[in-house]
Amino acid sequence: METESHQLNVIFLPYLSPGHLNPMVDTARLFARYGASVTIITTHANALTFQNAIDSDFNSGYHIRTQVVPFPTAQLGLPDGAENLKDATSPDIIGKIFYGVSMLQGPIELLFQDLQPDCLVTDLLYPWTVESAAKLGIPRLHFYSASHFASCATHFIRKHKPHERVASATQKFSIPGLPHHIEMTNLQLEQWIKTKDEFSDLINEANESELRSYGTLSNSFHELEGDYENLYKSTKGIKCWSIGPVSAWANKGNEEKVTRGHKEDFAQDSEWLHWLNSKQNESVLYVSFGSLTRLPHAQIVEIAHGLEISGCSFIWVAREKDEIDNGHVFLQEFEEKMKRSKKGFIIWNWAPQLLILDHPAIGGIVTHCGWNSILESVSAGVPMMTWPMFAEQFYNEKLLVDVLKIGVPVGAKENKFWTSLGEDAMVGREEIAKAVVQLMGKEESTEIRRRARELAGASKKTIEEGGSSYNSLMQLLDELKSLKKTNIKI
Repeated sequence: METESHQLNVIFLPYLSPGHLNPMVDTARLFARYGASVTIITTHANALTFQNAIDSDFNSGYHIRTQVVPFPTAQLGLPDGAENLKDATSPDIIGKIFYGVSMLQGPIELLFQDLQPDCLVTDLLYPWTVESAAKLGIPRLHFYSASHFASCATHFIRKHKPHERVASATQKFSIPGLPHHIEMTNLQLEQWIKTKDEFSDLINEANESELRSYGTLSNSFHELEGDYENLYKSTKGIKCWSIGPVSAWANKGNEEKVTRGHKEDFAQDSEWLHWLNSKQNESVLYVSFGSLTRLPHAQIVEIAHGLEISGCSFIWVAREKDEIDNGHVFLQEFEEKMKRSKKGFIIWNWAPQLLILDHPAIGGIVTHCGWNSILESVSAGVPMMTWPMFAEQFYNEKLLVDVLKIGVPVGAKENKFWTSLGEDAMVGREEIAKAVVQLMGKEESTEIRRRARELAGASKKTIEEGGSSYNSLMQLLDELKSLKKTNIKI
């Protein structure tokens, strides 16, 4: 450890959504592990989800702590503890949580002044922090929790507007400027690209603040999407450090622990573990749609029948609030049926994903193409059945299917967040069953599995000493220490 006066003092400010929060907390832990003094600013309910890991690191001698700011739940009429987008049960509550996050700017800026950091690492959705860093004369690192591919695709779509030159929302267009030929439709694009609203204004501010930041910190690794990392750097003209996969790196050596606010002995004596242990290697499909997805009842029914028709064994993480129209009674009946046939197992509400993906019985995952789930699947060498839902997930699907060739698309057609899909956008049971067979059939998936195993090996090497992500993090820390020592103000 360095002496306190020379130690790098870094503040991390994660956005209050699992896909943003989890990788930034893991990144903060890595900074502390390699000698920085780290403070993570968040709210009380969010701190509870990762405090076990922070306490464990602190007790191991690392300089890391959490600083809590109160979230205005009562003021906004929110249920107690609803401080993260995953806690929302309606679009109205999502809007209130978004607004609540914006109300935190004042208290957080006061903390910045009190703590006198040497560097700010803040989520892209806090564009105002570039000004905060400028006032303090310190670097702001723009934390990007998605793929370089998605960033490049979005950039070129916004620049060239190919989606405005097609005759219909279902007609395909190709994205100019990319190293690979990538086709999409208007329906697969985020709404903010097509219409101007509050969120599109926020994204515009985020893009402007990105260009004014000291650089970008990315949860990716060179061996996964090096072409797009290079394209990102040349297109944006800013520094970028890829230091992923941060989840695998931060939890290396602690894989048996479930650190995010859940019991560490979750796996021991668990019914799901006994069930998985009874299955042959690579014979089980893991089904998980992430923490923000809400599915209409009709789609849940199609998924259940599709899995059953495929004849493949599966383990499905379902949430009682997953369904927009609250039809989880159907799933409970389906669960009983699967118990009798021993073909399927349903885990309700939360599952230790890292532990499940690492189990030898798992042969594939149905994923919503959230970047964290993709990286965890890549690290485990598990090929993917892609079912993007919203945000940048349709770009991620293209990366998996068309570039890396480790994914089988289910045929998702429309980018929708929390609104009922029309019948045309629904994925039917026959399409689901067909994709399952394509992914899980031994002959059909030989090449996909080989590539997934190769990337898993690369994901492990990149975070070892001398690996590209390891070197990237060391270079960044050295650069930040240099700025501190020479007292250069940004």
